[in-house]
Amino acid sequence: MLYNFLQIPARIALHFWCKNLRINNKDILQHKGPLLIAANHPNSFLDAILLCSIFKKPIYSLARGDAFKNKTVNKILHSLKMFPVYRVSEGVENLEENYKTFENCIDVFKQNGIVLIFSEGKCINEWNLRPLKKGTARLAMSAWQQGIPLKIIPLGINYNSFTNFGKNIILNFGSIITKENIAYKQEETDGIKIHSFNANLKTALEKLVLQSKPVDKNFIATIFNTKENRLKNILLFLPAVLAYILHAPLYIPVQKFAFKKFGKIDHYDSVMVALLLLLYPFYLLLIFLITFLFLKNWWCFSLFICMPLMAWCYIQIKKEKILN
Repeated sequence: MLYNFLQIPARIALHFWCKNLRINNKDILQHKGPLLIAANHPNSFLDAILLCSIFKKPIYSLARGDAFKNKTVNKILHSLKMFPVYRVSEGVENLEENYKTFENCIDVFKQNGIVLIFSEGKCINEWNLRPLKKGTARLAMSAWQQGIPLKIIPLGINYNSFTNFGKNIILNFGSIITKENIAYKQEETDGIKIHSFNANLKTALEKLVLQSKPVDKNFIATIFNTKENRLKNILLFLPAVLAYILHAPLYIPVQKFAFKKFGKIDHYDSVMVALLLLLYPFYLLLIFLITFLFLKNWWCFSLFICMPLMAWCYIQIKKEKILN
């Protein structure tokens, strides 16, 4: 219920924190399942928000287990169709919970659902594909062993920046992987099977993930380059200026708070988007009340449309930056 409720504002917000979104194969967004999305993980929970916003069917995603410790948060995360995955660093005693998570995923597959797994395991803000963990292979092979016709779709999630608002994003979906694509024999050990699966998945992801290590900003800028439209810049300039003035009282404090608390870790970008998504409706209401108090005019209701439109104008002509 909560997932469906938040999906609508998340889809609207996507047009503001994302200036340009390129998807190489939009047909995948209509997939009916059973499907396992095996993606890289460059930008914390923003990766999941992005995919949940654009796929037609609900997506169940796997998240780090320590986020589920609080009982209230646990309920909220489960209502958002998220399952916990624990690492050894989060307590050996919690590893058994991973079996429950895998069982929940299998149930989703049996109902032709979609699951998102970040095959690298850990989120790091970088343009690079990291070594793959075993979870994706184990989940896929477990489904195949139970006769589920599961398909795996490799996905490369690429951002032009991990700190800039109004970013450019490229989603590269690869070719679908099925049981027949993985070269291993049934009598082989699980270790060999996992190695074969990960080798296949790695080869696919290397073609989809933008890799620049050490960081080459010129290379990244070239990949994400979008043609500048001078006429559009002229037409949108005035509303963009008004947008900056009207939104600065909200954006600047949120930015400073997020940077102070999360600027040194890889959650800053996601926290910024989440806070603005939650606070913006209240900020709009506050601006409306203040304006109505002084003007006493019902035309003030137009602010609920005009302010978001002006914000969109600002995002459209905002200069692109390559920052990490």
